[in-house]
Amino acid sequence: MAGLVNNLLILFLVFQNICLGFRSPLSVFKRYKDTTRSLSSECLGSDRPVISLGLSDFALDIRMPGVTPKQSDTYLCMSVPLPVDDEAYVVDFKPHASMDTVHHMLLFGCNEPSSTENYWDCDEGTCKDKSNILYAWARNAPPTRLPKGVGFRVGGETGGRFFVLQVHYGDISAFRDKHKDCSGVTLHLTHQKQPLIAGMYLMMSVNTVIPPGEKVVDADIACHYKRFPMHLFAYRVHTHRLGKVVSGYRVRNGQWTLIGRQSPQLPQAFYPVEHPVDVNYDDVLAARCVFSGEGRTTETRIGGTANDEMCNFYIMYYMEAKHAVSYMTCTQNANPEMFRSIPQEANIPIPVKSDMLKVTHGHHEEIKGTDKSSLLQQAKKEEEEVLDQDFHIEEAVEWPGVDLKLGQVSGLALDPENNLVIFHRGDHVWDENSFDSKFVYQQRGLGPIEQNTILVLNPSNAKLLHSMGRSLFYLPHGLSIDKNGNYWVTDVALHQVFKLGAHDKEPLLILGVALQPGSDRNHFCQPTDVAVDPITGSIYISDGYCNSRVIQFTPKGLYVMQWGEGTETSLGRARPGQFHIPHSLALIPDFSQLCVADRENGRIQCFKLETGEFIREIKHKSFGRELFAVSYVPGGFLFAVNGMPYPGEAEPVQGFVMNFSTGEIIDTFIPLRKNFEMPHDVVASEDKTVFVGDVHARAVWKFASIEKMEHRSVKKAGIEVQEIKESETIVEARLKNTPESTDHLKKQEKQHLVQQASTGVSFVLITTLLIIPVVVLLAILLFIRWRKTTVYGADGEHKLDSSSGRILGKLRGKGGGGLNLGNFFASHKGYSRKGFDRLSTEGSDQEKDEDDGTDSEEECSAPPPPSAPSSS
Repeated sequence: MAGLVNNLLILFLVFQNICLGFRSPLSVFKRYKDTTRSLSSECLGSDRPVISLGLSDFALDIRMPGVTPKQSDTYLCMSVPLPVDDEAYVVDFKPHASMDTVHHMLLFGCNEPSSTENYWDCDEGTCKDKSNILYAWARNAPPTRLPKGVGFRVGGETGGRFFVLQVHYGDISAFRDKHKDCSGVTLHLTHQKQPLIAGMYLMMSVNTVIPPGEKVVDADIACHYKRFPMHLFAYRVHTHRLGKVVSGYRVRNGQWTLIGRQSPQLPQAFYPVEHPVDVNYDDVLAARCVFSGEGRTTETRIGGTANDEMCNFYIMYYMEAKHAVSYMTCTQNANPEMFRSIPQEANIPIPVKSDMLKVTHGHHEEIKGTDKSSLLQQAKKEEEEVLDQDFHIEEAVEWPGVDLKLGQVSGLALDPENNLVIFHRGDHVWDENSFDSKFVYQQRGLGPIEQNTILVLNPSNAKLLHSMGRSLFYLPHGLSIDKNGNYWVTDVALHQVFKLGAHDKEPLLILGVALQPGSDRNHFCQPTDVAVDPITGSIYISDGYCNSRVIQFTPKGLYVMQWGEGTETSLGRARPGQFHIPHSLALIPDFSQLCVADRENGRIQCFKLETGEFIREIKHKSFGRELFAVSYVPGGFLFAVNGMPYPGEAEPVQGFVMNFSTGEIIDTFIPLRKNFEMPHDVVASEDKTVFVGDVHARAVWKFASIEKMEHRSVKKAGIEVQEIKESETIVEARLKNTPESTDHLKKQEKQHLVQQASTGVSFVLITTLLIIPVVVLLAILLFIRWRKTTVYGADGEHKLDSSSGRILGKLRGKGGGGLNLGNFFASHKGYSRKGFDRLSTEGSDQEKDEDDGTDSEEECSAPPPPSAPSSS
């Protein structure tokens, strides 16, 4: 009897699997074909968009659906979904275009096309989210070829799910007969994992100005490369009408190696790199565009119309799959001096025959002006993927580090392996009894902190990897880590700065005199933070609570210079270069700038590294009166945290994400678990993972970049279940003009909770669907039991009870009487529990421990105006 029941179960499960639609790749392709748009009969080959090329390979035909452009310089776009859900790799391209009708084609990869129509005017945009160029074709130019073993990653959890084809129709005289065009490209895709992943690196000038009549104007771009090695195999240049030549180089140890050089007036396709070029960590990527303003009567600036200009140098590269990054940008000139030694070839225009200039760019002639603040927000057709920023920073609520037992958290940093390093005060606190009126520490009798004050954590799971700093410090404050992994810390009680090896017991360098405050070259007064230039090794120290200056030292600790002065409160608004507690430093090597969180003035000030010359101020009303910390991420992002509002003021304590170039606030963020009390330091990685340490809450929060929610439908047993999937990804940001309000943040938190509820509903629906056949099975068993009772009597009933008991036992959970589908199906070999594990129903907010508020732990702050006493 047991065997019969088990056989019934197996047959049932097989039948259920078939009904749930487990499909082979070919059936997926057939489903795609059945739902594809109907195309013109003139488009030969387009009736079979997906063609199987074997067990793991297939071809995808992407064609314009029979279009007839109405005017020259028309850009038309269309999209095709990736016909498989799992990860695939594009390994080859085959263009289908006539040079008589098509000027150029670009193929983008993204997750959300700008339109759902069969095709649309590309003025509406190509993609709503981040998009990457995968392929470019231009008349009279060679087609793009990927090296063997190299592929663009698409689909899966990280790759794009749509292809968007953009076709530029230049001269439409060939369409006098009103024929329909089906230009496009066929992709060769494979499911076989590729050892090397292709990506795009874009170098772009954003602030070039070309004076009218000027014969030669150079636009220079340079960035230090800070990732794993990449290998360059193709390049593309782009300007508008004033561009004469664009050149790109790798600079290593002062040696310039050509990547590619081309006239932007020639077909703007990807050209192969003639000689292999590899780029390693700390190399410099440099590009120059040469323009001429002759013939213009007004200034020409960077913008998206034909009357504006552009300076873009695209590099197609590949990296090892385990280190691959699909898209990188460089939009600044990190070292203007280096261009004095650029090879002379970069300054020599490339002659272009007149017949090649007939329809070169096709940007619509528009006269509308472009102000500087909106440059990067325009739809730029080909360059739409540039700085496409659309993300939100939200707490990673599953990260356990927020519950660590810490002292006052004063400093955070990331080491070269991206591990999180915390600097905290153990059992020491900074309160009103810590210093006298001359800033001399009054609690020396307590001795140094006996706990390890420096903790190294795995950023993913908060597991402790290493700890140090016992019996060295009295009141820790600032922490930074140089490119060699050395720790640089400040102690406000000792009035000193320390350089520590990651595994050394004794300091490698000490600046300042222990327990002696001062304002000369050899003394500090409560120094707050340190920054080390990764290129020169120069040391910059913000000093501090009782001095108002930034001091530069050589790598060996020799005094170089200082700048800054105290704020004159009688004058009202603080002037440039004045500080009221320079509290935190962010060194921006890409721009050769040092930015200072001028805490009590509620602003960020940025200065030239070489001279200390003031460059600009970043200040927003939403900062409130205090700005505690600032951190920079390569790619152009500043992260900051402010202080608690003064009584009667409404600006909340929160984190900020800013565009470094414009100073605009892109996003704001707050925690969902616990609350910010006095966030003291912030640090962020290049994937926009952010950590915030709070000196009062004694906590560290982790925040992550959250992409737009993706809605997808899952059909099971004829019923559609709506799931909401949130993916944490590396995305470029779309600039926003205003910071998010508190109401909006509350709305986002509500959406987060709604998402959890939706997930719960999905679980209940799926479970219900699976219970139905189980009920049918039980009915069968009861029927068999009734038959056995009728035919075999009591003996048969006993046998049935035994077998039924074994089955029902598998269905019962520990509580007895409840159904545990996970245990039941897990008993069958090879079955996954995925989808049956218990969902977490814990709330997203946790009450602060009562013990947290028992001590009066305060960070020393400057006295507020009498009319608004400090709340901290």
